[in-house]
Amino acid sequence: MTKRRRAIATALLLTLAAVPLVTYSVAAQDADRAKQVGGKFMCMCGCNQVLTQCNHVGCTVSTAMLKELDQSLKRGDSEAAITQMFVQEFGTKVYAEPPKSGFSLVAWAMPSVYLLVGTLLVIFVISRWRKRPEMRVASANSGSAISPELLERARAQARRDTQD
Repeated sequence: MTKRRRAIATALLLTLAAVPLVTYSVAAQDADRAKQVGGKFMCMCGCNQVLTQCNHVGCTVSTAMLKELDQSLKRGDSEAAITQMFVQEFGTKVYAEPPKSGFSLVAWAMPSVYLLVGTLLVIFVISRWRKRPEMRVASANSGSAISPELLERARAQARRDTQD
């Protein structure tokens, strides 16, 4: 009978030891979910930081928003319901990034448009540079507009100016 009691005691002890691990795992999942959902909103204290990254000491706005977020997650509210709740309370400025619908699609499309326009502009400018006629330097043999005596006078002046 003692072997049986030992086996039961060991099983009971292992079960009790596993409870904190399971509880910790569930709590860690809840914290990760809160960080994931909270990362989609801005703190409304005026710091222009994401809600989960607001680092102002004593920021009551982020504390209240995070508390409200945690309560909503514990009730089992969906992410869409939480988003709608924050939008109703603070307006669309609560979004950390604009939603991918409606007029906000312009904000998502503009970087691609700018890249395309910039690339086309660079190609246009380079092609214009390549089509520009070359400037030719006139040589003494090609019938330049400078007479040989004027050129000799300029060389003599340069020699006088550069002598020590």
